[in-house]
Amino acid sequence: MTKIWSQLAVRLAAAAVVGLLLWPVSGAPAAMGFFAAILLLMLLHHVRHLVRLSRWLADPRPEALPASSGVWEDVFAAFYHLLRRQRRSESRLTATLQDFRRAGMAMPDGLVIVDGTNQIEWCNPKAELHFGLDAQRDVGQLVTYLVRQPQFADALDTQGYAEPLTLRSARGGDLILSVLIVPYEANRKLIISRDVTDRERVETMRRDFVANVSHELRTPLTVIGGFLETIADMETPNPELIRRSVPLMSDQAKRMQNLVADLLTLSRLESAGNPAREEPVNVPDIARALYHDALALSAGRHKVTLVLESAAWVNGAEDELRSAFGNLVSNAIRYTPAGGEVQLSWQDVGDEAVFAVRDTGIGIAPQHVPRLTERFYRVDRGRSRETGGTGLGLAIVKHVVNRHAARLDVTSEPGRGSSFSVVFPATRVIAARGRSDAPVRSLRA
Repeated sequence: MTKIWSQLAVRLAAAAVVGLLLWPVSGAPAAMGFFAAILLLMLLHHVRHLVRLSRWLADPRPEALPASSGVWEDVFAAFYHLLRRQRRSESRLTATLQDFRRAGMAMPDGLVIVDGTNQIEWCNPKAELHFGLDAQRDVGQLVTYLVRQPQFADALDTQGYAEPLTLRSARGGDLILSVLIVPYEANRKLIISRDVTDRERVETMRRDFVANVSHELRTPLTVIGGFLETIADMETPNPELIRRSVPLMSDQAKRMQNLVADLLTLSRLESAGNPAREEPVNVPDIARALYHDALALSAGRHKVTLVLESAAWVNGAEDELRSAFGNLVSNAIRYTPAGGEVQLSWQDVGDEAVFAVRDTGIGIAPQHVPRLTERFYRVDRGRSRETGGTGLGLAIVKHVVNRHAARLDVTSEPGRGSSFSVVFPATRVIAARGRSDAPVRSLRA
């Protein structure tokens, strides 16, 4: 800029010097006229370049920069460099904004930006999913109009931002959100939502687990404690009362032992990944052993059959599989009335192998089937306790099945019976080729 003014000053000084030289020769009017003409030409020159500059600034393309010289060459160059710096700044700002948007889009949490009047300025895809928003349609809309939950609206209006809110998703279903409202510049707010459905479900399961264990232990402890207090308060022993009390206390103690054993088994299964030690497991032998266990448990009250149509083994943990299959068999015996049928089978179905237990018992209503493998879930709590169940057997089965990459299929109809099938994938099945297994057969009792 200093250079530009220096050039203008030099030109004006040169014109003044020439005018002064003409003064003695041509007189004052000629000298003043010459100086005025020079000023007019310079003015027209600058006006012309100002017009060119104005036109170029309307569409400042680098390739269309007007050619010039002297002072205006420097002016155009200065504007050109200023424009380049501005465009570089705009590019950096645009890149930063794009990075921010990409980061916001990729975040696992929902983000909503609202202005001072709670109108939506921007939201990411997770927020669309959590709150049922549409980023294109809902910009400019009141967020409280779209998320119609009094707790949420109160927090926005009263600036109650200290603690996250726990809300049900506006989309319905079982989605549970933790929502944090963060204020920042000019009364704007950042609404951050996180899916905490799994966390809440685990917390609910934990509370239910503690409550269920306490409830399961309370009854036997109450029974045992009551008998012991009665015996302790007797001035003289009552042999008949003691004789009747001991078996009842023994049953309750056994019930607690079974519960603790199942809890320990379940804890071990839940805390481990895949079976630590896998080996070929002779499922036909396990099926035969469980068949004889079923006969003993039934004590002649049921028609028990074993159908072995496969000699295949599976790769896995024998003790876990024996426990899972045993739970299915004992459940079938316990929940099938006297005179009913219980069938154990081991079959090849395509490339898969299936261990199934079918019965003609009381059956299960459809609404209960999805929850059967939950800990302590009982269709009929009274009947389960009468038959000696702990409420953990099918939870153990589920974990064993998952650890062996298998699946549990359940079909049931009230009054007609149930079928529980453990389906092993081809990757777990060891074909019978090269082994001298016992022939395929059926056993009945």
